[in-house]
Amino acid sequence: MNVAPGSQEKFEGRVIVTSFGVNKPGIVAKITGSLASMEIDLQDISQKIMQNFYTLIMIIDITSSPKNLREIQEELAKVATELNVKIYAQHEDIFQYMFRI
Repeated sequence: MNVAPGSQEKFEGRVIVTSFGVNKPGIVAKITGSLASMEIDLQDISQKIMQNFYTLIMIIDITSSPKNLREIQEELAKVATELNVKIYAQHEDIFQYMFRI
């Protein structure tokens, strides 16, 4: 079942997670651990470390998670606060619509 992004209803599909901030040990472990606890499938991950800073992009599938996108975003916001980094989770459809013309 697909529901419009931003809806409170559960929808399936892939989500793009981006994160950046000052690099320190355990960032990937904490984020991926949080995703695993929500039964989310990590499909791809890429990271780049530039001196003291890191960027991270992940493609995840939330279809099997009991949480909806809003709940997942809230959980990742808690992780971001704990790590003092930025984490954004947006449904893949947003990226599809951004580049469609």
